[in-house]
Amino acid sequence: MNKPKMATEKGNSRIVMLLGQLERMNGEAMVRDVETARQVTTKILHLIQTQGKNNSRDVQTTLNILYILSELLSVGEGRRIGVFVSKGGTGILFQIQITASKELPPSEELMLQLHSLLAKVGPKDRKFGVKARLSGALNVTVNLIKQNLQNVKLLLPCLQVLRVYAANLVNAISLGKNGVVELMFKIIAPYSKKNTSLVALDALGALLKSKTNARRAVDGGHVPALLALYLDWHRNDTRHRHMVIRRGLLVCLRNITNIKLGRKAFIEADGMRILYNTSTECLPVRTLDPLVNTSSLIMRKCFPKNRLPVSTIKSTFHYQLPHVPPVGPVAQLYSQPPGVDDVVDESDDNEETEAESDTENEEDEKDHRTLNDDIETDLNKLHPVKSPGRPFEELRAYERFFLELSEDFQVSVFYMVLIHVTTPGSQESCNSVKGQHTQPPPSAATRTPAAPLASLELDSIHLTKDQDNKEEAHIPTPDGHTTFATRHIQSPLLLGDIATRRVGGGGSDCGSEGAEDEGGEGAVLEVPDTALLLPLHDPDLYVEMVKGTHSVPQYAEVAYPDYFGHVAPTFKEPLVERVYGVQRSKIFQDIERLIHPNDILDKVVYDLDIPSCPVIEDGGESLKFNSQFESGNLRKAVQVRKYEYDLVLNSDINSNHYHQWFYFEVSGMRVGTNYRFNIINCEKSNSQFNYGMQVLMYSVQEAIIGRPRWVRTGTDICYYKNHFARSSIAAGGQKGKSYFTLTFSTTFSHKDDVCYFAYHYPYTYSTLKMHLAKLEALRTPQIYLRQDVLCETLGGNTCPLLTITAMPESNSNDHICQFRNRPLIFLSARVHPGETNASWVMKGTLEFLMGTSPLAASLREAYIFKIVPMLNPDGVVNGNHRCSLSGEDLNRQWQNPNPELHPTIYHTKSLLQYLAHIQRAPLVFCDYHGHSRKKNVFMYGCSVKETVWQSNISATSSDLLEDLGYRTLPKILSQIAPAFSMGSCSFVVERSKEATARVVVWREIGVQRSYTMESTLCGCDQGKYKGLHIGTRELEEMGAQFCVALLRLKRLTGLRNHQHLLDLESDIIGTQSKVASPTTYVMEEDEPSFLEAIDYSAESDNEDAEPENEHGNDVHENPDHLDQLSDSDTNHRD
Repeated sequence: MNKPKMATEKGNSRIVMLLGQLERMNGEAMVRDVETARQVTTKILHLIQTQGKNNSRDVQTTLNILYILSELLSVGEGRRIGVFVSKGGTGILFQIQITASKELPPSEELMLQLHSLLAKVGPKDRKFGVKARLSGALNVTVNLIKQNLQNVKLLLPCLQVLRVYAANLVNAISLGKNGVVELMFKIIAPYSKKNTSLVALDALGALLKSKTNARRAVDGGHVPALLALYLDWHRNDTRHRHMVIRRGLLVCLRNITNIKLGRKAFIEADGMRILYNTSTECLPVRTLDPLVNTSSLIMRKCFPKNRLPVSTIKSTFHYQLPHVPPVGPVAQLYSQPPGVDDVVDESDDNEETEAESDTENEEDEKDHRTLNDDIETDLNKLHPVKSPGRPFEELRAYERFFLELSEDFQVSVFYMVLIHVTTPGSQESCNSVKGQHTQPPPSAATRTPAAPLASLELDSIHLTKDQDNKEEAHIPTPDGHTTFATRHIQSPLLLGDIATRRVGGGGSDCGSEGAEDEGGEGAVLEVPDTALLLPLHDPDLYVEMVKGTHSVPQYAEVAYPDYFGHVAPTFKEPLVERVYGVQRSKIFQDIERLIHPNDILDKVVYDLDIPSCPVIEDGGESLKFNSQFESGNLRKAVQVRKYEYDLVLNSDINSNHYHQWFYFEVSGMRVGTNYRFNIINCEKSNSQFNYGMQVLMYSVQEAIIGRPRWVRTGTDICYYKNHFARSSIAAGGQKGKSYFTLTFSTTFSHKDDVCYFAYHYPYTYSTLKMHLAKLEALRTPQIYLRQDVLCETLGGNTCPLLTITAMPESNSNDHICQFRNRPLIFLSARVHPGETNASWVMKGTLEFLMGTSPLAASLREAYIFKIVPMLNPDGVVNGNHRCSLSGEDLNRQWQNPNPELHPTIYHTKSLLQYLAHIQRAPLVFCDYHGHSRKKNVFMYGCSVKETVWQSNISATSSDLLEDLGYRTLPKILSQIAPAFSMGSCSFVVERSKEATARVVVWREIGVQRSYTMESTLCGCDQGKYKGLHIGTRELEEMGAQFCVALLRLKRLTGLRNHQHLLDLESDIIGTQSKVASPTTYVMEEDEPSFLEAIDYSAESDNEDAEPENEHGNDVHENPDHLDQLSDSDTNHRD
């Protein structure tokens, strides 16, 4: 009779001894002596197992062991639980649970202790749910809950274990079938101070992650019940002591509304109004923000999806292509029947069939997935293979673009201005070029767009100068008489109706009403004299250039900022600090539209889809908008409240998406009034507008009084997902996508002002033509400058090609030979129209090259520069963001460009192929871009070694042989250019980039130093510009510093000492580039996490890709080896 008791005492004494041994190993000793810890816990488990087999009826002994085990696992920061799980402890506990359940009735104390232990162990065991289901323990716990609904003491640990079980999707579905969802709703109670609702809500929330269970909850009518419970807890929990329970109810609603049926039930139960009212009451209490944020997320999700307020998502403007590609998005666009391009998809992308996965923690699994799916793993594609592509007989036609390689420089032409025009866009132009030099800059084709107003002819501008050398405009009127103007600003500025008077310095403030002159008709526009500040800008010349520019809408207006010019402000423009809760407040204002629809005006005030009269007059009660000028983009403006406007951007021509670039005019404003603007059809999933960036504004009043400049403006700026549905047709077949809203508020300082807003500093095609013409005036006899017309675009605009180098010192054979054998540098920019910063960087490069500094002279003597400053003139002219008139991203056409659809890419690539044929491939190729979601300036290059390191492919040492010279240029830039960040550079080759200029020139032309240089659209987070917006001054400086870096590169590559390459090798080994990986999806919560969220948008097809992390490697450059190799004058800034 005493034997079992003796065995029990003996077993307990052994347990106590083992427990004491483990207690003495606490802390660091546990870490140092892991094996001993494993042995001790193994013995304890063995005792438990033995006790279960030999003394199954001795419940007290088993309880004693479980008590000791519970104490043991309560310390050690989870390490002991990890050892316990690794030794099979979870399975043993399940065995004891199954055995104990067979006793009738089962021991309540034993079940309580078992489930308490399982609740501790479960979260640390990745296979916990599978083991529970296979062992039968799942049903034991469910039966215990059903039998003990009133027994709170046992119910709580059972619910805790149930929550862990439900983390497994298969278990959740199984539990739902067994009626556990309905069981949880029985346990959840209205407000009371003592209840089990919290743990039951945790379990229910886990169960409702299964869409099957969510549908079951909807069918059971539980959505109104959850809302009623939430409202009850909200009203009674006045001291906010049960916020966790309230949030648990919201989590259940959030999971249910992941499916369409749940969202419908939520709306029908008046959930929007309930959550809106309760959230509004919670706003004053900061500690209740978790409730407000979750409520906001639910309301945004359930907000009924609407179409954009446009008749079609295709561009307002149509351009008929000469032929439509057989496949691709453009072919799909042309094949669609009318009226089906913008469909709100009724299918629910969240209701796909659930995969029965036994994964416990889906987030952990996501973290273990490979992050480098896009990296090129085909070694054959990673080794550059020079591919001629076209027969040399065809490429020979491009010889005429390289006259400098055969120029004999006879005395008769030695000091001539070299402006050479050739157009290989057609066979006739190729054969007809005579090689003569002509003085005027190339102009566009001779077609003249028809002005919308018959009285405003393009040639009707007559500028004369009075005795004080002030220009005065004579404006023809419809009756043929000439009038002089008063001091009132007119909007818009019409090509046939430009009245100007140059004034010096301050001028007058036209915000006050000016006295009418004797004529009493027309208007005079006082133009600030900025010749000293803007040597490359001339308003009159700009107008002449606009006349030769061809647009699809046939624009007949000129935007004031492009006419006046932009003088970079001398003050700093810091990135704005995000106001806490600003996004939430904006979203609540959007939700109010649904709650209080009678407060919404919904009045259209501007609509390009009404070509005869896009500006809708309303007696001055609304703002007036306009975008009918070069590079303008605004399709529609809708007044939703008295001082709030929804704005819709136009798609790229021959496309149904790419909404990001905007440039529009606003007038009719009230001084001091705070206006809110919402651009409602943005597409990217994140934006630098969430990280301090502001929009740009240009005030005509400010320009007239001597401050012609774009300035950063806007308060309460944020960027978030809205309730306007993106059609799957425009989202690459993906259903359930939404547009995003960029919202900002601003006030206006001047009466009768005309203001412009833009995404970034505008730089039009006509501006480029004006700058090229003005650059010619900077040419000295020592500069070789030739300007060719590379080709004509689809829209009839010319694509300029520049050649810049130094004239030979004489026409002696030695000097001519040195001239011809200079290495070539090939630069291009603005393949994406919306990346206007690329043009400002290019402007800085061109001005430096044409400068008179010793550095510029040395650079011209070192290289021959071939420059295509604007690869996509048509896209720029027509206000596109990314595409040309073909509706395609030209930076995806480099592998096989079509001469008709992609002429600029076709002929630029042909130039490079010609150079490769004659063994004169460029030393450096660089394509200038802008980056929308990353700060600083940085480069992408191509490296076999770094690509292999970032992938799982096996490669031999011979595969990794590579000259490290590709890192030299970015390394130099990181030392001399304050905006440049080496840590943001990447030299990995991705599959999605194989048709970009950078990769094709590297792979097919064999240019090792082939780069994309990305300039931020926002600002910098390092260096002397840290925390500041980037402006045109900094961008132009970057273009100049690129030139200085090329000069240093020349000196380094000319040295026989290759120590700098060894330093570059150590850089790579020490800081392997990290391929960007997905991060927190900023838009899913109210306040974005302030991790730098980026994408590779300049070279990415997927505009709606998830945000990616910024490369995290911090490279601490040691400039000593480069500085020692450079002359002292390289440290000067020109």
